[in-house]
Amino acid sequence: MVRREMELLRKAMVRHGVSLCLVPTADAHESEYPGEYFAARKYLSGFTGSAGTLAVSDAWAGLWTDARYFLQAERELAGSGITLYRMGEEEVPSLEEELSARLPEGGVLAFDGTVVNRRLGSALKDLAEGKGGRVLLLDLPGEVWEGRPALSCEPVFPLDLMYVGESRREKLSKVRARMQDAGAGIHVETALDDTAWLMNLRGNDVPCNPVFLSYLVLSMEQAWLFAEKGAVSEDIRKELLEDGVELRDYRAFFEELPPLCEGKTVMADSRKVNEQAWGCFRAAAGIVDLPNPVADFKAVKNSVEQENLRKAHVKDGVAVTKFLYWLKTQIGKEPITEGAAASYLEQCRKEQEHYLGPSFATIAAYGEHGAIVHYQAKGDGACLLPEGFFLVDSGGHYLEGTTDVTRTVALGPLTAGQKKHFTAVLKGMLALGDAKFLKGCRGESLDYAAREPLWAMGLDYRHGTGHGVGYVLNVHEGPNAFRWRPPLEGAGTAVLLPGMVTSDEPGLYLAGEYGIRTENLLLCKAAEKNEYGQFLEFEHLTMVPIDLDAVDWTQMDGRDIRRLNRYHGKVREALTPYLEGGGLQWLLEATREV
Repeated sequence: MVRREMELLRKAMVRHGVSLCLVPTADAHESEYPGEYFAARKYLSGFTGSAGTLAVSDAWAGLWTDARYFLQAERELAGSGITLYRMGEEEVPSLEEELSARLPEGGVLAFDGTVVNRRLGSALKDLAEGKGGRVLLLDLPGEVWEGRPALSCEPVFPLDLMYVGESRREKLSKVRARMQDAGAGIHVETALDDTAWLMNLRGNDVPCNPVFLSYLVLSMEQAWLFAEKGAVSEDIRKELLEDGVELRDYRAFFEELPPLCEGKTVMADSRKVNEQAWGCFRAAAGIVDLPNPVADFKAVKNSVEQENLRKAHVKDGVAVTKFLYWLKTQIGKEPITEGAAASYLEQCRKEQEHYLGPSFATIAAYGEHGAIVHYQAKGDGACLLPEGFFLVDSGGHYLEGTTDVTRTVALGPLTAGQKKHFTAVLKGMLALGDAKFLKGCRGESLDYAAREPLWAMGLDYRHGTGHGVGYVLNVHEGPNAFRWRPPLEGAGTAVLLPGMVTSDEPGLYLAGEYGIRTENLLLCKAAEKNEYGQFLEFEHLTMVPIDLDAVDWTQMDGRDIRRLNRYHGKVREALTPYLEGGGLQWLLEATREV
């Protein structure tokens, strides 16, 4: 049965003479997890995954998403009349190919210009004009969205220098130096995490991401921060003014941007700035299309941030270890559901000082649910039994930093195959974490270390091995990452540099059976420098035991065991002072030398 929301959208399309309507998963800032006000794709399609693009015509609708969400999308789109397009699969047309095929000659392609970036918007314009048609910048979902949530206006709060290690003035100076190099007089910043980092401010306008709705316009002498004024206290306003930053109203951005850019060369990132904002540059003297310089700056954590991150991961390790102790000792003795397990873990984190909240929605997946990479339980979810695997992927924000950790737990007896697969994933995670490499390597250079044990078995996982992680910011942060092939658009991931934090999370997912993932966060550090160049290595930030009950020791060679023992030795040393009684005894056993 076609969803009522889709019927309303199609009626609006008829009213405006629209042939095709495109609805991405995006807000006005290219955020990975848009707030509820921007969740038009979810509202229309019923698909709740965090990545996907919906396209609609009068008699057809399609949704594109990646391999993380194939199983989830199949289930949630069933009976909706929306065709699932599995991105990256053979013979599956790309979004652009299908739009080109379905847009009639002279047709109109509509999309909300505030939620489509300039790079994509320009490509869509070329596509429509190639068919003798045109694009229409119009928020059609907004016209039919009954009870649309209001824009978020949560309080903005500052991060003290003891946490960030670098003042607002210092950060602004670094960006202005990049502007000068580019010959730009104005820089327009629209990414929420970049602005939050630059201003040393955080908020709560996007679920699990401590950012606030904002735009920033920067000249060589002044700066204008567009934010919800009700979210910014008088004290923060005064501090901003002292640093040359004037607060303006968020909703006035599109009106006030053109005069700020008039006659000046604008530096902006077409992958981030939305199409409507880009249109405000018409009176500019020129446009320099460059990646946001803040992305490079914030990816390299300074010494203060690095030390704080170690503290955050000890706190998080204590919380997750208490959860694992409870889970391993209570399974089979009391009823535990996926939802109850996730709630207990969240309570353990709340007991830690300076805890701000989860860094993403906890994935608590038992048995076959573990094969759904971004699984979210409905209600209480499945009941856990004292057998098989339970996968828990979770993280938290603390004033000292952001965490992300995955552990796959044996709740009882495992098959030989389950242990074999668990051990292959573990070997890959440990191998990547133990890598030493020359400066200049990118994520593509190292990804093989994590996949090799699985590839040797003819197995693989359809997601990247690792992503960058923000500092009290987005849990997924570029430009650093581990993946075996570069992204479609660019020249690859960033060169790995000391101070970058990247996740290390190989996995294996057997649909209808089980899923396995083991994830630590790694801090890139300088190693020795010699005639061959500067070598780099990783430090494990995550301090959480790995389940020895799931290991097939026949697969572990001497080097694998030394890596595991070395890691568990660090976990034991870090967490022992903070645990007592049964929890401490369990930790000592769980991290014993093997």
